[in-house]
Amino acid sequence: MKLSVIIVSYKVRFYIEQCLHSLFRAVDGIETEVYIVDNHSDDGSVEYLTQKFPNVNIISSNRNLGFSRANNVAIKQCTGEYVLLLNPDTIVGEHTIHDVLAFMDEHERASGAGVMMLKDNGEKAMESRRGVPTPMTAFYRMSGLCARYPNSRRFARYYMSYLSWDEPAQIEIISGAFCMLRRKVLDKVGLLDEDYFMYGEDIDLSFRLLKAGYENWYIPTKILHYKGESTHRSSFRYVHVFYDAMLIFMRKHYGHFSIFVSLPLKIAICFKALCTLIGMQMHSARKLLGLVRPRKRLTTLYVFIGKKEHLEDFNRLAKRHGIDAAFVEGTVSTLPKGHIGQEFTSYQRVYATYDTEAYSYEDIFNIFSESPQQNILMGTYNPATQTIVTGEEVLR
Repeated sequence: MKLSVIIVSYKVRFYIEQCLHSLFRAVDGIETEVYIVDNHSDDGSVEYLTQKFPNVNIISSNRNLGFSRANNVAIKQCTGEYVLLLNPDTIVGEHTIHDVLAFMDEHERASGAGVMMLKDNGEKAMESRRGVPTPMTAFYRMSGLCARYPNSRRFARYYMSYLSWDEPAQIEIISGAFCMLRRKVLDKVGLLDEDYFMYGEDIDLSFRLLKAGYENWYIPTKILHYKGESTHRSSFRYVHVFYDAMLIFMRKHYGHFSIFVSLPLKIAICFKALCTLIGMQMHSARKLLGLVRPRKRLTTLYVFIGKKEHLEDFNRLAKRHGIDAAFVEGTVSTLPKGHIGQEFTSYQRVYATYDTEAYSYEDIFNIFSESPQQNILMGTYNPATQTIVTGEEVLR
């Protein structure tokens, strides 16, 4: 088996469905097995995915194992030469996996690789390349020096923003959203640390790979990461889990540092978490007392861009959900720029929703990354499932 793909699921069945559709295009010609570990979803995910994808190995947990433990369950069962840890809220480009595997096959010292992750407006996600959060690197990030001097190899090491986006480069931390690992190296350094429930496990594993003498790489091939569908970043649980992961990493890898170094960092982490929680509490209190103005509803337009024969189905779906919709007939051959150049001035937010039979996922990525705009976001329409997927909602 060349490749084992592992996806951890928690109440995101329609995002996984989209992820799998893109994945099967991306592994064409590669001997691949796919594992989904469901963390006790209560939305019918297991039944739905079992019916839709009978050739996928689905492991149904009777409790929420967290990200690390759930991945480890599948890693112990899979047999691939390479293991890909993949988030459910991602879309993979058609050539992405071929590109990464080709690089890994040619670079024996490469233990793992990440890719260029795009946000849903086409911007490159800074998390695509990261450095080890050493005490000083963490300080530069938290103090704002990282953002202020993005080209500095010293101050900007957290996001390694001084690296070219267009060339392969050695990095330190591979994002867990798309993390390609060489299995024989993984067997040597060990599986994901199950002390991390969610967040931090990718940093920990990447750091252990480096300490074992291997290389981690960034490959300039694209995926989309909605970044948020698998978590709720405004919740108190998110704050607790996220900052607890930072403390676990500090204790594990920098516990030997002088108390004069480690203690201030631990205090800074706890202070940052406390400030976040207090801010959330104050917002909730103001909202309860009616002191927060309700957000003005954004005027939203869904623009369908695709084949003529799919316009009627999309229009029917738009009417069913009561959304404003516009229609642009075209394919990558007849309309290679897609939504670029179209005027949507009367709407505050636009979902440029592409027919996935008229445009490849890579075509969509390239169009958005050519001209990112804050108010124009990526949507997909799959004619086979008659489903619209965006970073905010699923319409079917």
